[in-house]
Amino acid sequence: MSRPAAQSSDIAILQSQSLTTLVQRELEMRIVSGGLLPGARLNEIELAGEFNVSRGPLREAFRALEQAGLLRTEKNRGVFVRAISLEEADEIYALRAVLDEYVGRQLAANIAAEGVRELRALIEAMGAASTARNLDEYTRLNLTLHDRMVELAGNRKLVDTYRRLVKELTLFRREALSADSNAIPTSTREHREIVSAIAARDVELAGRLMREHVERGRARMHAAVTAVDVAEGGAETHTP
Repeated sequence: MSRPAAQSSDIAILQSQSLTTLVQRELEMRIVSGGLLPGARLNEIELAGEFNVSRGPLREAFRALEQAGLLRTEKNRGVFVRAISLEEADEIYALRAVLDEYVGRQLAANIAAEGVRELRALIEAMGAASTARNLDEYTRLNLTLHDRMVELAGNRKLVDTYRRLVKELTLFRREALSADSNAIPTSTREHREIVSAIAARDVELAGRLMREHVERGRARMHAAVTAVDVAEGGAETHTP
């Protein structure tokens, strides 16, 4: 027996929404991981074929990612991965410093013992990744730690805002950024100090350390960009 028309329509809508969500998540993962670089043009036909979906769900995914600040649409040109400027990255860091200070204070005041154990376990995993010089794993754990800290702060609106800022910050990329060999060990030490302050219920110290951690990250970003600019300028100077 055939389904009623209304029921068939409902199923089609659910299938379309599910496909849109799957496509959106896959594209977002590629953007955040660097698989799709800022400025890259998304080919609608190729992606529809790759994902084996019609253009409808794909376009819905594009719109959702544009609203999330990860894509931009140019009339008569297509859809592109957003690239943000140093100035915009600066603004994101400044806002994150304020939010992270709030998170540190909230956690020190309210976190449960289980939450402290969870954060310490992540710190230990980050230490292992640092020792193994596994930058990809360290970066993943770093993002996981901060995201979990924001979740444990207990403010859902903050979680949404924070995640958008973190995703947008991944759009700031410069080629050949020189890696600071001390950056990961320093970052690990800073995280340990933050979690220790939270576990000790020291609200003022936890908030201050969180803010300073973000400010140091901002300073490292500026130092890396300056180093690249100097190197590129030197290369241009010596070009015959």
